[in-house]
Amino acid sequence: MYSINAHAKVNIFLKITGHKNDYHTLISRFVRVENLYDTIEFIPCECETFTIEGCDDIPLESNTIYKAYKALNDKTGDLDILNFFYKHKVRVTKHIPTQAGLGGGSSDAASFMRLVKEVCNLSITTQELAELGSTVGMDLPFFIYNYPSANVSGFGEIVEAFEEEPLEFEIFTPDIQCDTAEVYKTFNKFLLQHISLTSFFGWNRLDSRSLLSLVPDPIALNDLYPAAMVAYPELEALDTQGWFFSGSGSSFFKLKTQV
Repeated sequence: MYSINAHAKVNIFLKITGHKNDYHTLISRFVRVENLYDTIEFIPCECETFTIEGCDDIPLESNTIYKAYKALNDKTGDLDILNFFYKHKVRVTKHIPTQAGLGGGSSDAASFMRLVKEVCNLSITTQELAELGSTVGMDLPFFIYNYPSANVSGFGEIVEAFEEEPLEFEIFTPDIQCDTAEVYKTFNKFLLQHISLTSFFGWNRLDSRSLLSLVPDPIALNDLYPAAMVAYPELEALDTQGWFFSGSGSSFFKLKTQV
């Protein structure tokens, strides 16, 4: 049996920098959440087709793990991948809430790709794997590089490790699922024209703890938070004083108090 942990992430800040061909460019600080993760396992099993357990509510063709599997096959043409998954199934043990701004689906797919690279001895570099991952989803490169903290920009394909002290987070996820496409659609309609690139100049050079202290406003830190509140008005009714909004939502986070 082969296993890997697929960690959640939070966005310390997330600023939209542009829009091109229905995709958004951004700059963001991604930080791995050490104590919240799904587990991806490859379990011995005679399988007629690629088989995933633990994601029953997601059609196979829509599953990011399956998309990652197809991308790896198409890119490498390595028969070892096909043969391996005739003899193994994928089991996902979920702990990261879905549609919660924590990157669960992307982390699962990226961790799957990293584990396949290892068990099938693929002749592909981490950079090449990250480039391939970006064709599956814009958050995958961060999870493939597996940095504890990184500045992410462009369409998510530019990932630069950021050295800072390890951080521990408290996570609050209300019973609200935020569809990323809907949040971005709302952002385009109401907020895209108000982008100001100078408003966050230098944020990528500040450590996360300092930035959260200097800019304690979750709306200023995350461009998608106002859009999410328009798309999902129940977010605005929550008591989130002292909490910050991650990604396209619906999760909130704050730093654990240092002892």
